[in-house]
Amino acid sequence: MAVVLASACLLASPAARADDAAYPKRTISLVVPFAAGGPTDAMARVLALKLGDRLGQQVIVDNRGGAGGSIAAEWVARSPGDGYTLFFGTTGTLAINPSLYAKLRYDPVKDFAPVSLMATTMNVLVTNPQLPVKTLGDLVALAKTKPGELSYGSAGNGSSNHLSGELFATSAGIRLNHVPYKGSAPALVDLLGGRISMMFDTIAQQTQNIAAAKVTALAVTGPTRSPLLPQIPTAQEAGLKGFDVTIWYGVLAPHGTPGPVVERLQREIAAVMASDEMKQRMQADGAEAKSTTAAEFATLIKNDIAKWAPVVKNSGASLN
Repeated sequence: MAVVLASACLLASPAARADDAAYPKRTISLVVPFAAGGPTDAMARVLALKLGDRLGQQVIVDNRGGAGGSIAAEWVARSPGDGYTLFFGTTGTLAINPSLYAKLRYDPVKDFAPVSLMATTMNVLVTNPQLPVKTLGDLVALAKTKPGELSYGSAGNGSSNHLSGELFATSAGIRLNHVPYKGSAPALVDLLGGRISMMFDTIAQQTQNIAAAKVTALAVTGPTRSPLLPQIPTAQEAGLKGFDVTIWYGVLAPHGTPGPVVERLQREIAAVMASDEMKQRMQADGAEAKSTTAAEFATLIKNDIAKWAPVVKNSGASLN
């Protein structure tokens, strides 16, 4: 019996490899965990168009928003691992949600086969110009004289700009007052109006305000300076050793997707993101075009889950 089974596996193996080599044979769905029209959706649509060109099959974007991206993530996690349903994952859906949601119905490590990163971005810390600070050091010094009095706005509990502020306060040894809003736009309105002291926001959203001196930019949250704001230091350069809030976007497939399919997708995404067109497009949006191996992406996800868990716990944020 063992010989027969072994022979059957050997006979099936070439067919399986041939099937993988013929991938893709039909349209691929790229599931985006947020509504159409937002920055995550825009990134996914650019990638879908270029990836479809390279694969020779259309890649369509399927927006499934809700529950901080959890609805879409669960949908893909329960989909067949055949390479025709992919997930456009983010730091929030894969690294923050496991600590934020008490009853998460997917495992970001076990339920997915990481394919590749496609881009990273960072936030910028901006303050109301009336706040008497010019540098990050000034802000930290002021906050220490007024514990809990300076406020920062965010897009809501558990959002990246909320947790950026929490990590900043912990790293600097200060206490800040978090004011959650229903999105970044109303938080920005209150920042410009002087009703909150500061906020962490995307660079693309703040470049015009910074240029017009409507806000004061103190630091960017990534490990290197942004090409859009080369004059603004990183938080590390400004004195916060080890501080790094890098927001990433990438593609994953359901667990069990054949290795050759994952490898094909990884190669094509790497080629797309290496093009000058994509590099320029990402930079215009305040992001940096990236690609990784599947193993590198898997390691990043695991490391960021461990990184954000204590930050979420310290923030007290919890969602059902």
